[in-house]
Amino acid sequence: MATANDVAAYVMGLVGSCDTMKLQKLVYYSQGWSLAWDGEPIFDEPIQAWANGPVVYSVFDNHRGRFRVQDWPHGDPEALTEDQKQTVQAVVGYYGGYDGQRLSDMTHSERPWLEARAGLAVGARSQRPLDLDTMQDFFGDLAAQQ
Repeated sequence: MATANDVAAYVMGLVGSCDTMKLQKLVYYSQGWSLAWDGEPIFDEPIQAWANGPVVYSVFDNHRGRFRVQDWPHGDPEALTEDQKQTVQAVVGYYGGYDGQRLSDMTHSERPWLEARAGLAVGARSQRPLDLDTMQDFFGDLAAQQ
């Protein structure tokens, strides 16, 4: 199975330089749409419900302290299957024109992040994981509306 860093490397190959918030959200959306379209996750690492939206800690750990990244030597894009690459390409095609703040704002209105943050104060720290079943249901519902 690919890792979140493999997905991040593939995303970076498609978008080039971007802010780290955008990278995190594109990795999140790749996982969500993979669950909806393929019925399985691309990576096993949990996605945490941080105050600024969904974050994969292993990806964060590789960009900690940086606002922008130019490339991603921390993963192998070839670890993704062709189906997974097509999913990420579709995600980048749809969401890639948004900046990181817009993507973060979008996640704040979506059920997976909202449910994981339930009961927390605005801005509170959290390592609560987003539930994969909730993500699959949410993105599956979006897919059915298209």
